[in-house]
Amino acid sequence: MTGKSKITISSEDFRVNPGSEFKLSDRPTDVKPICKSKKQYKKLLDEHVEALSDLQHLHYASNRYALLLIFQGMDAAGKDGAIRHVMSGINPQGCDVASFKQPSAEELEHDFLWRSTRRLPERGRIGIFNRSYYEEVLVVRVHPELLGGEGLSAELRDDKHIWTQRYRSIVDMEEHLHGNSTRTVKIFLHLSKDEQRKRFLARIDEPDKNWKFSAADIHERKYWGKYMEAFEECLNATSTRHSPWYVVPADDKENARLIVSAIVLNALRSLKMAYPKTTAKRHAELLAIGKLLAK
Repeated sequence: MTGKSKITISSEDFRVNPGSEFKLSDRPTDVKPICKSKKQYKKLLDEHVEALSDLQHLHYASNRYALLLIFQGMDAAGKDGAIRHVMSGINPQGCDVASFKQPSAEELEHDFLWRSTRRLPERGRIGIFNRSYYEEVLVVRVHPELLGGEGLSAELRDDKHIWTQRYRSIVDMEEHLHGNSTRTVKIFLHLSKDEQRKRFLARIDEPDKNWKFSAADIHERKYWGKYMEAFEECLNATSTRHSPWYVVPADDKENARLIVSAIVLNALRSLKMAYPKTTAKRHAELLAIGKLLAK
């Protein structure tokens, strides 16, 4: 691709730094457009997608790390669209997407991390969680009655300590993953309540989006304030140096996708990757094969 864009996006501008007493209200849901036109946006996104494709190929061949991308956000925040557009150039053979909704009966018989840890990516692969184990300190915190279906003992259901314990379990697990070559990048798509309303209305007005809308979506809007409190505490408790959270303004979908792609690019570029070196023996074998093919 010729004529590369000169626009740069710093992922650090959106990172939640550990111990920073992060306030979600201090982070905007909308920022000035990164690109001046639709054409410029498409060009820059295509550049990011192409770079991601090249890095994924190197990531797969290097086979030293696994990359886990976690997407969280309110309904209609754009998780599906961000994943679809940003990862459009990724080879499906090296990537797995998992979506976590209401736990099954089998999943409820295990600890709250079990169902997601089963879907963790292998070395050389990218795993994408569309929602994740973080639902257990977000949705379940807003609706603590859900704990009743998790078969927890009385001491584990102590409202004063359960969320702190779960934060600790999450941080410990992510630290363990980092120590074993899985890099975790967590993205919160920060949507305003008014923009969510507009997107819900669009889902009603556009036939091809009707399937994405349900009465439950409207019901959850009643708990908006509680969700923001839950997200804020969660991000403060679980954004670490090795497994950071990034708060991405999500009111503008195009901006959000460019920022997300920059964050993922930065994560891959930070890895020490290289194509496997060819040994002298293997090189000789390849030369011999080449001679046979040339005949």
